[in-house]
Amino acid sequence: MTQSPNVRRRSLIAACSAHAIHDGLTDVIYVLLPVWQAQFAISLAMVGLLRGAYSGVMAGFQLLASRLAKRWGRERMLIGGTALAGIAYLISGMAGGLTVLLISLLLGGLGASTQHPLASSIVTDTHEAGGGVKEALAQYNFAGDIGKTLVPGAVGLLLVVVSWQASVVLIGCLGLAAAVLLWWLLPTAAQAAHHRAQSAKVVVGKGSAGGLRALIATGMLDSAVRMGFLTFLPFLLKSKGAGTAGIGLALSLLFVGGAFGKLSCGYLGARIGMMKTVWITESATALLILLSVWLPLTAMMAMLPLLGLALNGTSSVLYGTVPELAETGKREQAFARFYTATIGGGALAPVLFGRLGDVAGVPNALMALSALLLLTLPLSYRVQKSLDG
Repeated sequence: MTQSPNVRRRSLIAACSAHAIHDGLTDVIYVLLPVWQAQFAISLAMVGLLRGAYSGVMAGFQLLASRLAKRWGRERMLIGGTALAGIAYLISGMAGGLTVLLISLLLGGLGASTQHPLASSIVTDTHEAGGGVKEALAQYNFAGDIGKTLVPGAVGLLLVVVSWQASVVLIGCLGLAAAVLLWWLLPTAAQAAHHRAQSAKVVVGKGSAGGLRALIATGMLDSAVRMGFLTFLPFLLKSKGAGTAGIGLALSLLFVGGAFGKLSCGYLGARIGMMKTVWITESATALLILLSVWLPLTAMMAMLPLLGLALNGTSSVLYGTVPELAETGKREQAFARFYTATIGGGALAPVLFGRLGDVAGVPNALMALSALLLLTLPLSYRVQKSLDG
């Protein structure tokens, strides 16, 4: 017996919507940080604290969110977390001082912590019995990049015509509207229990603690290199003669390629397997990072969409493998551990490689990132052995 096509479709739309909105709410902070710095006359260190408050709480509470979902239900937790993220931005829009703003960002991160582990699990459960888990997770992953593109872009335009307070209140309303949409789309508690019972009859993977650890390490390295490269890219472009407009265009080219990489590589992984796809994407990424250091500006710009595709594409393959290695009944915890590690790796890499860049220069730091990425190849072989065993 397979899942109802209507339930599968509605659950996937809900999860993709949640991913798009939450990633948009997370990344819109980049647009608002310069505004807040001017408004509250704060230092760059405090700017970093504001950014870290949201992402740090989001990463740190994912495991707790997955445990609470056992008691309260993942659908209810996801709706509540989305509503909390929206309310947090409403509070931010009314903040008259730095303390209230910081508290609101902490609340926003708490609400956002529910999205990755729970929405991923909902997609997996509703697609297991009928097949297509990896393809569905690729669509879910792709939706997050759409949100990262649209929401910050829209707010950037809004800031031209309205105050930052009004813009932030509108973001909060968007979060609340998304919570209402999820309440309408997601299955009821009874339906969700039925779907999980159906999914439990389908053996997707044997579960492997060692394989999951290797997968998490692969994801952490992949995320570290991605965030490290994004940190250094503007400086590399500037050294080649690019201006502000050129740097903006380069980032757009990279992100467009990355969005389609997340979609296409998820499907590729379902066709040729996890290890082969990771070896293709990671080897290509390492080579293209080296070429970005050596090529002149024009050739580098032309190459960036392909680099974005390889740089971001690996993550979809890794996400799609988590359900196969998770132990029975511990899928949310597996997703939470995976996302926590990848977000942590992405946060730590710019600090460590930034120090290397200070000492040895940006080109050498980028070459070190390229070399680090090759460690994912033996790790992915270890993961494949667990999948085959």
